[in-house]
Amino acid sequence: MSSLNKNDVNMLSGSIFKGILTISIPIMIMNVIQSLFNIIDMSVLKMFDTDGGYTVGAVGACGTLITLITGLLIGISSGSNVVIAKYIGKRDTESAQRAVGASVVFAFVGGVVLSVTGVLCAEIFLGWMNCPDRLISDAAHYFRLYFAGVPILMVYNFCAAILRSTGDSRRPMVFLTLGGMLKVTCNFIFVAGFGMKVEGVAIATIISWTTSATLSIIALIKNDSVAAIKKEKLRLYKKELSEILTVGVPAGLQQGLYSFANVIIATAVNSLGPDATTGLSIATNFDGLLYQVVIAASLAVMPYVSQNIGNRNPARAAKAVKEGIIITVALGATIGASFAIFSAELASIMSDNPAVIAYAQQRLIVVASTYFICGINEIFSAALRGMGKPLVPTCATLIYMCLFRFVWVYFVFPLLPNLTVLYLVWPIGWVLSIITLLCFYVPRLRRFKREMAEA
Repeated sequence: MSSLNKNDVNMLSGSIFKGILTISIPIMIMNVIQSLFNIIDMSVLKMFDTDGGYTVGAVGACGTLITLITGLLIGISSGSNVVIAKYIGKRDTESAQRAVGASVVFAFVGGVVLSVTGVLCAEIFLGWMNCPDRLISDAAHYFRLYFAGVPILMVYNFCAAILRSTGDSRRPMVFLTLGGMLKVTCNFIFVAGFGMKVEGVAIATIISWTTSATLSIIALIKNDSVAAIKKEKLRLYKKELSEILTVGVPAGLQQGLYSFANVIIATAVNSLGPDATTGLSIATNFDGLLYQVVIAASLAVMPYVSQNIGNRNPARAAKAVKEGIIITVALGATIGASFAIFSAELASIMSDNPAVIAYAQQRLIVVASTYFICGINEIFSAALRGMGKPLVPTCATLIYMCLFRFVWVYFVFPLLPNLTVLYLVWPIGWVLSIITLLCFYVPRLRRFKREMAEA
């Protein structure tokens, strides 16, 4: 068995810029398509809604909480990416395959635990967010159905992370796209054909996850590289699982804290009524699309850094970070500015209510135009995880994306009760986080270079 196959990227030699683009573009396309499918969900509900547009708001009210949980899943799965990439860099086939097996088993078991929690606590979670009474019944129904399928989503995320550890981001993109196309078809069948509401969108989503996860598992079983599922390796190996969780849990907490901070913001906005809630949910969909663009390069940089640190080549790892930043800024600034300029037109895709559009537009103008700063922050976070320092970005997220936002919402916002002032907490927090991450990234890189020179 070879360490790489035709779908993989050689991260240890060759053009770094080309390699990062080869990995990040499929990730970007995949995530953007996924976000577009979510927007289509909302648009289909809008087209066939008989409830004054509040069915859209019910689904949107779950958006921030769903992002919190799915961000936690994706963050934990990044542990598999880093650990398997490290073993590939060290050319340790046995440990890499054990890590693959442990990842798949943990994904399913962990997914079941999260699913049960989400189903049982739906109304409690939504109540914590001040979900308007007009929306909470449909929102809780959608939330329960969505979380019933979380084990399938978690298996897909871990399988995609395993494939990306070798540089293969093309097949996860294809699998998610096929699932998304099926989701759109099912949306029209269930919502337009059968007259279903939030349950139709939720069931269509689970069907799409099942398709993507099944295709990913088949690809890993048939994989001819190190990152392959072997039946005899499907167990929770203590050493490999510990390494995966050492990286993945802080990364998952980072994503979870980031989303929890957004819950704090959403709670403040929800207090303004259903129009504000619906407007925020619409803007969040487009923010989510932009977020997937700006983090794509970081998902490529992470295995690049991990493999090259494992291969004792920190200079190449540092170059991957620099070129990842260039790609992120170029794409994030361009697309973010476009979203801000055409914010009214974008919001009108999912609502005809002028008040809702105004609320959505206000959020997009402030946040979308500065989202490239978030991308830079994610690059340094990914680099530190690849260097074996996953707690640093987690702590930075806790301080600047959670505690700082809490202070801003409950102390600054009441003094200047304007939503534009509220939304400024995003770019300010990102800048402060970047400064903190640099204080750890630079010394860590110098240490690796010094160790290589002494060796």
